[in-house]
Amino acid sequence: MTDPLHSELLDLAQEAARRAGALLKDGRPADLAVARTKSSPIDVVTEMDIAAEKLITDLISEHRPDDGFLGEEGASTEGTSGIRWVIDPLDGTVNYLYGLPTWAVSVAAEQDGETVVGVVAAPMRGETFHAVRGGGAWATGAWDGERRLACRPAPPLEQALVSTGFNYVAAVRTHQADVARKLIPLLRDIRRGGSAAVDLCDVAAGRLDGYYERGLHPWDLAAGDLIAREAGALTGGRPGERPAHDLTVAGTPGVFEPLQRLLEDFGAWHD
Repeated sequence: MTDPLHSELLDLAQEAARRAGALLKDGRPADLAVARTKSSPIDVVTEMDIAAEKLITDLISEHRPDDGFLGEEGASTEGTSGIRWVIDPLDGTVNYLYGLPTWAVSVAAEQDGETVVGVVAAPMRGETFHAVRGGGAWATGAWDGERRLACRPAPPLEQALVSTGFNYVAAVRTHQADVARKLIPLLRDIRRGGSAAVDLCDVAAGRLDGYYERGLHPWDLAAGDLIAREAGALTGGRPGERPAHDLTVAGTPGVFEPLQRLLEDFGAWHD
């Protein structure tokens, strides 16, 4: 039976993600790439990002005023309840700017430092993913009703489809490209989706066999990491470590460990 507190947190996370997703989807100018209302299109995206985070924090604070927050756009309060919300109001900013569908709202709740609830809403894909710790991972949108998620049976590594992401700093991106160059001959192929939250959910949904990225922040991965794990995937960072800024790895059992070892051998975690 689900903990009543976790059910409450899930309901709030789902409502917050739904409202923020609607704000971003409906409020995006059709000509955003050439928007004239601000000095650059990026300014418009930043305004939408900030507005979405404020919507989320206001909604949650209205119901749970003693909770803490950690958000990409600056929300940072300790709280006194033992619950902290970790929020990425717009994961996949460049995709959003260009009108590509792979962007998401990510809302996670931590209890005493452990993620217990995660929701990732991808409005342009018409999908929402969610998980409660110990309760499995679920999704709505691409399926009839609500579907329980399970990662794919593990293929041999050479048949694994793996996604990654690249940093905006040129020197880091160059090193990441070199790591990908070394990996490609050892895998089925590599994808670059542009949203860490969605990539982690796609591992959960069996659309990817694995995913790795360097440079993620807590808000990028908190919800997606829980959803992937609750779908049966393994997640971590460098060998023996949790997902972190240095490296985040997720994969179906059988892909995770060899992928993680290769990434360590190739120095994916440093320049």
